[in-house]
Amino acid sequence: METAGLTFRDATDADVDTIVALVESAYRGDSSRVGWTTEADILEGQRTDPEGVREIVKSPDSRLLTVERNGEVVACCQLEHRGAYAYFGMFAVSPALQGGGLGKVIIAEAERAVRESWGVTEMHMTVISVREELIAWYERRGYRRTGKTTPFPYGDERFGVPQRAGLEFELLIKPLV
Repeated sequence: METAGLTFRDATDADVDTIVALVESAYRGDSSRVGWTTEADILEGQRTDPEGVREIVKSPDSRLLTVERNGEVVACCQLEHRGAYAYFGMFAVSPALQGGGLGKVIIAEAERAVRESWGVTEMHMTVISVREELIAWYERRGYRRTGKTTPFPYGDERFGVPQRAGLEFELLIKPLV
């Protein structure tokens, strides 16, 4: 599907390395500081790896929505069917393109796609609770904080190396009606 000069499609095995590089550039290291979604001050190490991305691509209950502009992958997000709701994760926009409204278009398309494909009535996501600016952005898109948290997986470097104690994920929910 094409929206505002963007092409949306499901990722394939051929996209795995590109997606890993995009996600890493949006969340980790100095390249991520160009955008506003960086986690570089709270987490070091990797955000994802080829095995994790390949699992999402291959899972029958997941889609890795890939967003292209002029043939170049500029964003992605994971959509996972979990019964009555869909889970939204691994949302990454190229740091150089952040702040220009691209995220709003992508999340709206993701919400439309899960309603249409799976008939779900809610979108769920988890956000590191100290990411107040990011949570506020999602709240402006209609997501609400639930106060329900799960601990960050300290010691599992597949999710990064925490730079502070007390990190946790908070569940955000949006009705899709």
